[in-house]
Amino acid sequence: MPKHKSFTLGELAKATNTEVVGNSDCHINNLSTIDNASEGSITFLTNKKYLHSLDNCMASAIVVSKEFKEDNRFNFLKSEDPYLTYAKLSKIFKYEEESLSPSIHESAVISELSSIGNNVHIGPNVFIGPNCSIKDNVFIHANCSIVKNVSISSNCLIHPGCVLGSDGFGFAPSQNGYVKIEQLGGLKIGKNVEIGANCSIDRGALDDTEIKDGVILDNLIHIAHNVILGEDSAIAASCAIAGSTKIGKNFRMGGLSGVLGHLEICDDVSVGAHTLITKDIQEPGDYVGIMPAQSHKNWAKSSVFIKKQGK
Repeated sequence: MPKHKSFTLGELAKATNTEVVGNSDCHINNLSTIDNASEGSITFLTNKKYLHSLDNCMASAIVVSKEFKEDNRFNFLKSEDPYLTYAKLSKIFKYEEESLSPSIHESAVISELSSIGNNVHIGPNVFIGPNCSIKDNVFIHANCSIVKNVSISSNCLIHPGCVLGSDGFGFAPSQNGYVKIEQLGGLKIGKNVEIGANCSIDRGALDDTEIKDGVILDNLIHIAHNVILGEDSAIAASCAIAGSTKIGKNFRMGGLSGVLGHLEICDDVSVGAHTLITKDIQEPGDYVGIMPAQSHKNWAKSSVFIKKQGK
């Protein structure tokens, strides 16, 4: 385990733009949960239902909201947004491992027809095919395949096992079976995008699939060919978006949800977990469609009732 970093609480306050209540010279050497904190730990409280956990907490300091009524049991960092402060602290206490510094692993395979920018890390067993462009400060973890016609803009993070620029699902039926439609488009990934482990994003059939700036994807997500996913969208694990759907900015999608193909979704839409979007969404807001599993006969009755209620 790497040696812990150590900071005074005053230094952490300056780095996170927060206010110290208590001893600014208190030394902090780790970030911890409330339950597992010890002397030298800083933890955070963002939900009132965990307030009782402070009774047995051993942390040296706690990040709380501006409105929190502090006592003399702890030192505090008061923040406008404690969860955002936690995110900043996580970067401060992140262990820097020399093995993950910018480099290209000897086992990586990179096409001569592709280009690699500055300060790029390419991990073990990464494949980068033809006509790909990897810009500056991109980090590609092990076992990723950047298949072909893929552009990854600066400051992106690609987690292990991703397949980017794979063939879209395009076939024309014929009397002799399916005829494959070659995927001639590309995949464009914007700046500051993070793609979780084992995601698959197809390149376009003719035009490009596009993942705009600031998008974050959890693990095990499939985005089909010619999807356009707007800026600063966030999608949780095991979701799928079918082909040629256009999605606006600030789209949020709960786990195990799906969006059908050839739809248009406006800006500022949130989709709850286990929801299937089957038609265009033209108004911002929260959308959810959760129904417990039941027999097909009972499901048919329920769907008729719900449809009548929606009229």
